Amino acid sequence: MSQILTGAIAQPKKRLNSRQITFLIFVVCLHTLPVVTVFTGARAVDGLVCIGFSLLYAFGLGGCLHRYFAHRAFKTSRAFQFFMCILTGMTFGDPIWFAGKHRIHHKYSDTERDVHSPKQGFWFCWFGSVADEGYPEKEILKHAADFTSYPELMWMHRNYWVTPVVVGVITFLIGGFSMLAIGYGGSIIVALHMASGINYFCHKGNNRRYETNDGSTNSLVMALLTFGEGWHNNHHHYPNTARAGFFWWEWDPVYYTLKVMAWTGLVWDVRGVPERVKYNLIEGIE
Repeated sequence: MSQILTGAIAQPKKRLNSRQITFLIFVVCLHTLPVVTVFTGARAVDGLVCIGFSLLYAFGLGGCLHRYFAHRAFKTSRAFQFFMCILTGMTFGDPIWFAGKHRIHHKYSDTERDVHSPKQGFWFCWFGSVADEGYPEKEILKHAADFTSYPELMWMHRNYWVTPVVVGVITFLIGGFSMLAIGYGGSIIVALHMASGINYFCHKGNNRRYETNDGSTNSLVMALLTFGEGWHNNHHHYPNTARAGFFWWEWDPVYYTLKVMAWTGLVWDVRGVPERVKYNLIEGIE
């Protein structure tokens, strides 16, 4: 893709730093909170809030972080760009951090330099790739240079914890501990495992429509769970498109949502899949 830079990059290091330690402690606590409600009580509305947040985050991960910030597969206004930043921030998502690191992932997919890869082992693929930068901050910023000129995005990059804390406090004030634990905390747990599931399961197996230079695979199960992100071999074959499901039978609600938003004018220039790419008449573009 045009935003990915060429040149040498430092070998990713498996290390424990303050951000990683803080995140892992947070993850442990997050998984504990819903268990506590067994003793303190919970309500049906807490589950409904969890479902609602999870649906938002499905679009936040697939449509905002991945297809917009990482791949620039559609265009939008600066105001809506910031809204997407806030939406992804609700799950501790950092668009600049994600874009830079994900572009490096495509550049070195399933090699020893890829911190997303299952070849790094289950732990670092599932949790470590989310918690640990893997690369120096300057390299991540270099690969996300098209966003570093926006002061509001850089502020969110430096203060990624603000949005989830504010949303957590508001959720607690509205619905108490059970809504915080199940409604908000539960939805973050779902988002975390869905993202990690793509990293792990969609780089294992043999369901490969296209011969890419990595181990990317298509997974119907992960596509159903993540609203289209599971068509990962498609994506690695041609990552510049806003459409992960290349054919009509490939479930991709994130793309359908983007098309509806395009009709309203919120987004535009939503990139599709050229027929010659879809039918593998030319080599895909990494």
